[in-house]
Amino acid sequence: MNEIVLITGGTGLVGSRLTELLQEKGYKIRYLSRSPGKVKDVEAFVWDVEKQTIDIKAFDGVSYIIHLAGAGVADEKWTPARKKVILESRTRSTALLKDALRDYPNNVKAVISASAIGYYGFDNGDRWQVEGSRFGDDFLATVTKAWEAEADLIRELGIRVVKVRVGVVLSENGGALKEMGKPVKLGLGAPLGSGDQYMSWIHIDDLCNIFIYAMENENMSGSYNGVAPHPVTNRDLTKSIAKEMGKPFFLPAVPSFALKLALGQMAGLLLGSSRVSSERIESEGFKFKYPEIKGALHNLLEN
Repeated sequence: MNEIVLITGGTGLVGSRLTELLQEKGYKIRYLSRSPGKVKDVEAFVWDVEKQTIDIKAFDGVSYIIHLAGAGVADEKWTPARKKVILESRTRSTALLKDALRDYPNNVKAVISASAIGYYGFDNGDRWQVEGSRFGDDFLATVTKAWEAEADLIRELGIRVVKVRVGVVLSENGGALKEMGKPVKLGLGAPLGSGDQYMSWIHIDDLCNIFIYAMENENMSGSYNGVAPHPVTNRDLTKSIAKEMGKPFFLPAVPSFALKLALGQMAGLLLGSSRVSSERIESEGFKFKYPEIKGALHNLLEN
């Protein structure tokens, strides 16, 4: 095959697994990185989002770009300074890609950009959210709307753009499952808040395969939800993790006020309800390997 895929955020949780799956299919991988000298086993080129500079040699021979870069939403409390970093790490990195693709000759066929189900807001109860649903009015909804708007500008260059609205990614190597599993391992598994809030999850392999599927299918464009077909409540997810680990699940729920005191606005990530549909990506012919939470957890926790 020998087609080249340029990835931003390639060393992160999703990017690392995506790299493996693409290489298995015969693609050649390149990264854009702030510190290319630290990247092992993948050819890397420097970019600096703050200074809006990029090594244009990164684009030589590239067929596809998968754009995953963005500061971790749950890594730090949401101070005004941190909010600015979360927003600009997404919008300015996308703008930098757009400007480079506009200003320098290239043969890029498509840009597949990450987005997030935060687009819909986190106060939707049990209402299904589809790609055409209105965006929310909270911080993350504002971020994702601006992020997608920057990605859409790339279409003006005649390049196909797909935006994957990523849900709660489950992986054995980090992320939500690792954090939720910590108290469960200690026999302290408990739902958060009411426990009735929906969590739209996805197995990391299914998510990575959605990115690849969107890249390879020329008929796909616009927004697609990157979530499994069957969202679960926080209570059911925690209970399922405990069952898979062989640990008890009987403690009272962690009160909402305690999470809000500890996390501030960021508590909305844990307490908000997001029931998001995968119908559009399935209508394009994508088949999930792990459509149910039981099978996904068994695969990820069996070792």
